[in-house]
Formats: sequence, structure tokens, C-alpha cells
Amino acid sequence: MKRAYNFNAGPAALPEWVLQEAKEHWLNFNDTGMSLMELSHRSADYEAVHNEAKELLTSLLSIPDNYEILFLQGGASLQFTMIPMNLLPKNQTAYYALTGIWSEKALKEASKLGNTAISISSKNENYSYIPNSEQIEVPKDAAYLHITSNNTIYGTQWSSYPTNVSVPLIADMSSDILSTPIDVSKFGLIYAGAQKNLGPSGVTVVIIRKDLIKEDTALPTMLSFHTHAKSNSLFNTPPTLAIYLLSLVLKWVKKQGGVEGIAALNNEKAKHLYDVIDQSNGFYRGHAEETSRSKMNVTFTLQSENLTKAFLQEAKEAGFVGLNGHRSVGGCRASIYNAVPLEHVMELTKFMKEFQRKNQ
Repeated sequence: MKRAYNFNAGPAALPEWVLQEAKEHWLNFNDTGMSLMELSHRSADYEAVHNEAKELLTSLLSIPDNYEILFLQGGASLQFTMIPMNLLPKNQTAYYALTGIWSEKALKEASKLGNTAISISSKNENYSYIPNSEQIEVPKDAAYLHITSNNTIYGTQWSSYPTNVSVPLIADMSSDILSTPIDVSKFGLIYAGAQKNLGPSGVTVVIIRKDLIKEDTALPTMLSFHTHAKSNSLFNTPPTLAIYLLSLVLKWVKKQGGVEGIAALNNEKAKHLYDVIDQSNGFYRGHAEETSRSKMNVTFTLQSENLTKAFLQEAKEAGFVGLNGHRSVGGCRASIYNAVPLEHVMELTKFMKEFQRKNQ
């Protein structure tokens, strides 16, 4: 079978090695006579998978000992609610940096639960850039500062994180976690839906500093970080298959040379695509300002709506999947997450050059 050129924004491409490895053990995991989906989440076989995933993530991201890793459900969207429920006291204010629709959604949910404020925003330019992190000012008595590290819709990404704030920094890294090295110790909490770089949809990773986990009996049990931390994310039945596939993705990342190896490949993939855009003399136009460009989501438009439609139709016929841009921006979007092979990116650049040659 020929693999599709998968540039979907999420759920996104998975490494072929991961799919083959899962297929190999699909009917009989670890000689149990059952698939992993059939195992009890209280069994030793499953708990080994669960704990290995935590160990691999700890190793790959060099997560310090004073952090807890949680495997939760509900996607990043549930974290928009859980974070203020757990970390926003009534007498404090949570600050949000607005760089796209997902940060807007996070702010909207937090505003239902407590005091919020906008620390900085690029909405005035249709989120085409990331504001200067050094210009962010947050009071010392704020509850936290929330950012969205990569913006899938607009194709922008933080290249450096705020350093002049003394409150916990919280980051939604759903679309760029594991794509480049980060210093976890600079963050109070990192969360990420798995369906971009970590695995399939269904599990959300939360990396939280332990001092931020507090027991609050007024909180609904399932919405308390304390509940999940004290039970190793096994308070209720976890998404076992998604966590198993996540563990395989982490093994694959390790095989690629870890996060450093993945980052080098991501830089190369992004450079090839942006070079085509920059050298097209305006035939392709990037949405994001050059200094804010994402290495995960390359967004661009063509010179007319008709030309865009023709590009997308011909790309579909050529086997490219998921290149339609989000309705907020229009145009096209190539999501080149960790698992998208360099060879597929090179095929896309060839297609783009040929399409320009035929239509210029």
C-alpha cells in the first residue's frame, strides 16, 4: 500500500514504524492472548506500558523530579477549564497572551471561572505574528500567565518564551511538543493533546510542577489534578490504547536521536517549504510574519481564490491530504509534524514548483 502524503492538522500523521509495531502485537500483546485494548488497566502488563510512557517522556524532555506527568482525557479543551479550576483563586487574576483562536478559547473558559486579563495580543493583525515576549508585563500577584506555543490555524510559533515574569508560566503545547528542545523547569504546567506529535487522539499529557497540585475538596473529583496525581492517572479507566501508541511514538522519537534529532529534521522540512514560498515572487504568500513562522504548520495563500481552489484540487488528485487552510485564514496549510517524512515534504515542494510553472 502506498502511504498518503498526510499533511492533516490533527489527527495527524503517525510514524509508520509505530503503526507496524502496533500491528505486530495487535492480537496478542506481551503473550497475554489479548490485544492491549482488552487488558485491565489494573493489570501488571498494562501498568508497565503506562509507566514506561512516563519514563520515556521524562527522559526525552529532561523533566525534573519536582514535576508530575498526568495522562488525562478531554483534550486540550478540557484543560482550558481544569487549569483555572485548579490554579485560579478567587482573589487573583489569570493572564492570557492571545495569539490565535485556541488562546481565545482558553481565555473564554477561564473567564467563566474567575478573574482574567489579556497580557498581550496580536489579534489586530489577524494573528500573523507572535508578540515580543519581553514586552509582556504580568503583576507579581497574578495566578499565572498562559500562552499557546504554536498556532496551527495561523502558522505562528513562539521562538522564545517569556522570562521576565515571576508567576507560573502555563503553555498549551498541543501542536509542537517534542518538536524542539525546551527547558521544562521554566514552566509551571505544560499540556498537550496527543494527536499532533505524541500519538492518536484520546489522551492529553499534562506536565505539572508538584507544588501547584493542591487538594481542594470543593472541586469535582474528576476535575482535580490532585485526584489524578495521587493515583498515577489511574483513578478511572484511562485511554489505554492511546497511551500504548503514545509510548511507541516516544520510542520512535528516541530512535530518531531524541528531541534534538527530531528538531534538526523539522528545521529542514520547514526550510524547504518556506524557501518555495519565498522564492515564488509572490505566487505563494505566507500568512505569518517571517520572524514568527511555525515549523509545524506552514500557512500560505495564492494570488486568487480560483487559483487556490485549483491548487487544492490538483494536490488532492496527486495524493496530498489535508492541505486546506482553516476558514479563519483561508488558503492552504501544510502541517509538517514530527511524523511527516522529509520525503513527503520534498514531494510537496516539487508539486508547488510545478503548479507555479504551469499557472504563472
